[in-house]
Amino acid sequence: MVKGIYHINVNVTNFERSLAFYQLLEFKIVRDLGEVGSKYLERGLRIAHPVGRAALLQVGDDRRSTRLDLLEWKSPKTEGRASPDLTRAGMARIALVTEGLRALCEKVKAANIPGVEFFSEPQVIPNGAGGSDSFVCFTDPDGTVIELIEFGGV
Repeated sequence: MVKGIYHINVNVTNFERSLAFYQLLEFKIVRDLGEVGSKYLERGLRIAHPVGRAALLQVGDDRRSTRLDLLEWKSPKTEGRASPDLTRAGMARIALVTEGLRALCEKVKAANIPGVEFFSEPQVIPNGAGGSDSFVCFTDPDGTVIELIEFGGV
């Protein structure tokens, strides 16, 4: 029986840059894994001689909260960017519930982190309950699409 989602792995090309980005979104390190690599990872992940730098991040203090497994592979080296095509098979984006969506957008924009690209200004959509919700999408430094959602509008 599946009881929940423990973590979502996000591969990055520069651990420190990506950590700074996710900390802007109020993630904090809950487990710094440091350098990772073992015969267990090699067998379990089917990666030959894996070596990486990793940390588990989460928002808030709920120990059952879903975590991001931020991981820069050193061997084999993480390369490329995530697919910008949100219609492709596989994980398309990570959606985060927020309060103060516009202020958070401005904070991310002001950080001027290379690779971070907003798709649009926040969009306000009817929520079917007579009100509205807001969302905005943008990329992390390696192209992973992040969606911020604020229930009840902006």
